[in-house]
Amino acid sequence: MTTGGRRSGPRSFDPVAVAGHECDAWVGYYRREWRRVLVAAVGMVHAGFGMSWRRTLIGAWFVLRANQAWAPVPDNDPDRARALMRRFYELVRRDQNLAIDPAEAARLEMDWWRVHRERQRGPGGAAATPADELVAALARLYAYVYTVDEAEVSEAARQRTAAMDLSDEWVAAGCDNADPRLARERQHLVRSYSALLDAVSR
Repeated sequence: MTTGGRRSGPRSFDPVAVAGHECDAWVGYYRREWRRVLVAAVGMVHAGFGMSWRRTLIGAWFVLRANQAWAPVPDNDPDRARALMRRFYELVRRDQNLAIDPAEAARLEMDWWRVHRERQRGPGGAAATPADELVAALARLYAYVYTVDEAEVSEAARQRTAAMDLSDEWVAAGCDNADPRLARERQHLVRSYSALLDAVSR
């Protein structure tokens, strides 16, 4: 896959494509439509990292299984989810020659998953877990994986947090595929990945 004539990769991806696949993945996740999640994960991993189709499929499988381990409320398995995301980041590191520790990347990944769940479902909900905590958790992950300053990826983190807030509203309203919140969610994700691309491609 190419973006403007370039091969897609972690610093040269199509923000619209990645955003669309992620939005589809979130819809599938909350509706427990796991085949939809897998298809979206394949698209997201391929568009975001530009790996071969074989490695893309393996990576998407790790992402799917991690989400399935994380999904149950309250009896999820965060250790298994983290182990699966470590395997995903090991694959990305080998393919893209990134200077990351997969275990640390997985820890940071799971940290924002945890903060989001506290914000969505914890005692007091969003009022008890400010959006800034989720923004900071996302920015830490981006900064680590892409080797940039957190300030450079803060806008990407803010826009993705706004998308999650809309997703949470959509879930609370019943997960209707026709809900107009999904279009707004997708717009925020496009803005998020556009801001991330600007930050990491300099």
